[in-house]
Amino acid sequence: MGDTSDNVSNRDWETTVDPNVVAHLPKGCHVVSSESHRNSFWGHTGRINVKLDDGTSTSVFIKTVSEERGKNMVHGEFESMKAIYTLLPDFAPKPIAWGTYKNTPDIHFFLCEYREMTHEMPDPHKFAARLAALHQSSTSPTGKFGFHMATYSGNLPQINEWEDSWEVFFAKNMKMALDLEITAKGPDPELDHLVPILFDKVIPRLLRPLESDGRSVKPSLVHGDLWYGNAGIDVKTGESLVFDACSFYAHNEYEFGQWRPICNRFGNEYLTAYHSYVQKSAPEEDYDGRLDLYKLRFNTHVSALFTENHTLREQMLNDIKDLVQRYG
Repeated sequence: MGDTSDNVSNRDWETTVDPNVVAHLPKGCHVVSSESHRNSFWGHTGRINVKLDDGTSTSVFIKTVSEERGKNMVHGEFESMKAIYTLLPDFAPKPIAWGTYKNTPDIHFFLCEYREMTHEMPDPHKFAARLAALHQSSTSPTGKFGFHMATYSGNLPQINEWEDSWEVFFAKNMKMALDLEITAKGPDPELDHLVPILFDKVIPRLLRPLESDGRSVKPSLVHGDLWYGNAGIDVKTGESLVFDACSFYAHNEYEFGQWRPICNRFGNEYLTAYHSYVQKSAPEEDYDGRLDLYKLRFNTHVSALFTENHTLREQMLNDIKDLVQRYG
């Protein structure tokens, strides 16, 4: 994500590579060097360069995060990326392992293959074809919405308990995001008024028709945080890749709530391309409303993440007001 820092020291991999990390590197390899790659909002990332026993060189990507929350974050990222990679190995770097440092038990790591990337925007049709394939080829192991564990968007958890109904799953997920946001930013009389309408009127109005009158929603594996910063172009292959996932099985259109905010670069050309592979869910006339509801879920979570940014609270309130006015 962005270039900022937290309390995990850069020197963790610049001096020595922890034995628990070495244990997951290719057998018989020799660590040549390790370097700090960039700082992310929630941890540090780096690159470990190794020489294999046949004399060839390769690199491994490492992310480290501290504390118990960090352990849950890297575990969730590993499981998310494993789910995507298993289905579409060309669409994601191969996850290798997650674990805890032997020498510093408060630091936890995620390892995957290192892919040199540029952060240009991918070709809309190529990217949409891959995303559509991810959504369509995935099968929920329980047939329900959710995931087998909590996954973290940023450093905050998402509730992923299995549910038969997408409306029920989304409402629980949305409620948790709102609870996190109110904990972060404090109560607000406007929210006290609007939130009950959101749950009693807006969510049922927009999501219940998806599962009424003989219609159903397939639980699709979603990336879960697909903004442009979590996608790139592989320098070697020229193909698009996604990373930093916080996946679960959802309504496929949930993915596009993250594309709604103005700041995202996945514009209408990407949605148009996607819907050339996968048609909009019925009833189509609710499509824009559903995507705005999904956008609210992302904007709420982002407001909870960035506690000092009060513009994000305003944005979230405006989203709810707009939905209540249209559907409440």
